Amino acid sequence: MTRPLSSAERSIQGRNGWLRDEERKAIESRGEVGRMEFWLRVTRSEITREIRAGRGDVLAAFTLVCRLFKLVLEKRQAGDPRLFDHLMQYADTVLKQHGPRT
Repeated sequence: MTRPLSSAERSIQGRNGWLRDEERKAIESRGEVGRMEFWLRVTRSEITREIRAGRGDVLAAFTLVCRLFKLVLEKRQAGDPRLFDHLMQYADTVLKQHGPRT
């Protein structure tokens, strides 16, 4: 027999369900562009919450992630897809282990 979920666990489960549903709707309406736009909106909201909580280093972190992604795209455009492939593999591994879809 399993124990009932705590309110925090129910809240996380509800949020994860909402994220899955909204992502699905975004894909249905606009495809992969919709998915990307959805995650950018979610990320922007999270960044705003982090700043309000006094954790402004989130701006530097997001800037670094954007610069990394731009570099990876430039390398791929120049004919070297290795960094892109490695980034995609790393991102997939991290999300499978720690992502919001658990």
